[in-house]
Amino acid sequence: MTMTIREAYAQGSTDLKFAEIPAPALDASILLAHVLKTNRTSLIAKGIDTISAKDCKKYCALIERRALGECVAYLIGKKEFRGLEFEVNKSVLVPRPDTETLVEAALKILSEEFTRTSNRRFGGGFNIKILDLCTGSGAVIIALKNEMPHIDAYATDISPEALNLAKANASHLLPNNKIHFHHGDLFQALPTNSSVSPCELFSLIVSNPPYVPTNEIETLSAEVQNEPRLALDGGACGLEIIKRIIEDAPNYLQKGGSLLLEADPRQMEEIKTLLAKRGFTSLQLFKDLSGADRVIGGIFE
Repeated sequence: MTMTIREAYAQGSTDLKFAEIPAPALDASILLAHVLKTNRTSLIAKGIDTISAKDCKKYCALIERRALGECVAYLIGKKEFRGLEFEVNKSVLVPRPDTETLVEAALKILSEEFTRTSNRRFGGGFNIKILDLCTGSGAVIIALKNEMPHIDAYATDISPEALNLAKANASHLLPNNKIHFHHGDLFQALPTNSSVSPCELFSLIVSNPPYVPTNEIETLSAEVQNEPRLALDGGACGLEIIKRIIEDAPNYLQKGGSLLLEADPRQMEEIKTLLAKRGFTSLQLFKDLSGADRVIGGIFE
């Protein structure tokens, strides 16, 4: 079977609308442009062109998978985040606009706090070490390194598949800027030394950890449930990983270093209490694009 680009787009939009996909026309155009190796603007200009039977079959298959709840990013294998195009697959969460709040919070701290007070707090200079826990696709640490190339960047993840993808993204997007990747469970992934000197500690630790309560995962959209459970499940209360990070982070932070965590807005008050009990001060909340508290952080003196 063959059809024109216009016919294929119309049919795909209709099928996705019937499946109650939130943005059927947009998704249909993205998938069609991906199959035809073009951009969405060109689809309009080439509307009467005929699609080959082979491309039509590929497109219909993608529409069917999207209708079943698989996200567009997995279907086309990429997702834009802070102006960079990341490879994604089912081993990692799809980078979301909400997580840009974590990057923006980190940049704010780096530019307004670390750099301005580096002589007092970090012994001078710009030797700023940043650690990204649960890095996934590498979106956060790669975005930070891209926007502040002078930082010394580290990242860990418990999933070897996720870490391999993060390495591939870093190699493609930052060929001349090295990031140190380590496989393992949170801080345990880092190389161990018999004694740790202040220069080996981190100025800033960031993380977008699993924070969905276990019993809530089944209530999430089909699209989210297609993402790796390992990157979603935060234990019974959703704070299992976050509690571990807060407990151990002071052992890896320089004096005056900061910790930033992405979490559910409903969890912020409890996280604030946990941070304060562990000795973090100057606690801050950072809002996402919807105005909800998405990132929380503090300083460990």
